[in-house]
Amino acid sequence: MHHPLILPMTAHVLLSALLYVLLTVARAPKVWGVGKRADGSNPWTAFEPRISANLSNQFEWPLFFHVACLLFIVSGTSNPNVSALAWIFVVGRVVHSLIQICTSNIRLRGLVFTINFLAVIVLWFMLLWT
Repeated sequence: MHHPLILPMTAHVLLSALLYVLLTVARAPKVWGVGKRADGSNPWTAFEPRISANLSNQFEWPLFFHVACLLFIVSGTSNPNVSALAWIFVVGRVVHSLIQICTSNIRLRGLVFTINFLAVIVLWFMLLWT
């Protein structure tokens, strides 16, 4: 059986893969001319920079999430609190992505990021005591 942290880690990888697909679709009218409006404009112009920025975000703070998870896996630690924090992080990343791509509500995005941030900080503090 797989370690319980493999699933939330995989979920985050799938989120990143989905963002790559969305970015490809958003850039398709400009790059390949596929999906242009009748006037030749790109219907995804407003979303493309948001998707791109969010995709970049998936390789910043989440790095510390994945490293913490790997350290728990290598140490053989299987704690329900660790799994809960991992899922809080992943669900928070999904919500953060939706907010960043679909809205310009920076205050709400910051609040969700804070939850993600704290989940990872707590994971690292838990590593110190295992």
